[in-house]
Amino acid sequence: MSIPIANPQISETAKKAVSDVLDSGMLADGEVVREFESEFADFVGTDHAVATSNGTTALQVMLEAAGIGEGDIVLTTPFSFIASTNAIVHAGAEPVFADIDPETYNLDPEAAREVIESRGDVDAVLPVHLYGLPADMDAFQRLAAEYDLLLFEDAAQAHGATSDGDQVGSIGDAAAFSFYPTKNMTTGEGGMITTDDDEVASRARQLCNHGRVDSYKHEYVGYNFRMTNIQAAIGLDQLGRLPEWIKARQKKASYLTNRLSDADIISPTIPGDRTHSFHQYTIQVADRSGMTDTLDEHNVGYGVYYPLPIPDQPAYEYDCDIPVTQKASESVLSIPVHPQVSEVDLDVIADTVEAEAVEVAQ
Repeated sequence: MSIPIANPQISETAKKAVSDVLDSGMLADGEVVREFESEFADFVGTDHAVATSNGTTALQVMLEAAGIGEGDIVLTTPFSFIASTNAIVHAGAEPVFADIDPETYNLDPEAAREVIESRGDVDAVLPVHLYGLPADMDAFQRLAAEYDLLLFEDAAQAHGATSDGDQVGSIGDAAAFSFYPTKNMTTGEGGMITTDDDEVASRARQLCNHGRVDSYKHEYVGYNFRMTNIQAAIGLDQLGRLPEWIKARQKKASYLTNRLSDADIISPTIPGDRTHSFHQYTIQVADRSGMTDTLDEHNVGYGVYYPLPIPDQPAYEYDCDIPVTQKASESVLSIPVHPQVSEVDLDVIADTVEAEAVEVAQ
């Protein structure tokens, strides 16, 4: 029996809600989406939430709705899923990169400052709350204020995480979430933009719906990036269960950290001003190839997020000085921590990692 790296759960309540939508005949964007948006905004603590077709479209529309476009420069992390950067390009702007913090894997505010000061043309900063751990938003807020920058959040992996008691998604000018099946909550596919800015929310809603003002009047050249009532029905149920799922992830992560405290690995770091929602439990290992072979032998799932920095991707090939990112890309490994992992599973995971780490150390 294998232990998967992710195991999305769809409840009978969610299945019934989907069935009700199907029976209603109102399958596309509609009142169920509006309800999901309202409840998600309440959860995050923002005035607005705008649902989209997926996390990538949420990122793109967030940027465009805030006025980012051709000629603008957006600084972001080189260590993330490529969608973080693709969205900048699709919005018409240019991405630039700064290195990451070696302990949190998030965009390093001091490295970001160096790039901002050396270039003098950066318009916005887009930190990613990687693996479920918020970036240092206090530092980025100060940086944005000092250099008059827009501050965005890529919260695709961090639903329910907090920074100084504030939910991610409520800290920057706007934020984007993903509801892909591997995330802490899912709608199958789907995304959400959160913001307190009335104009950004209004324009985002129009951009997602062909730039529409009313039935056949279109103010912008927009997109069809709408969420469906079917997706929203799943999302409403998932959102209600999210707090208990996060607690389960945190409890399992704490168990793994305690079990692996003597192993020759680097466990996740959680700064005191933040909470981690543990989309992934990511460790650094000396011999990743040997570790993955051992995990395979014991049917323990894993993921490598991410083996190739974004600037090194064939789609980009940017010349960047990112030594911390390069090291992380060669040594990080994520192991299962989702709510369906049992105590027996956790012991199998810990025993397997510990045994391989000891062997490498010897």
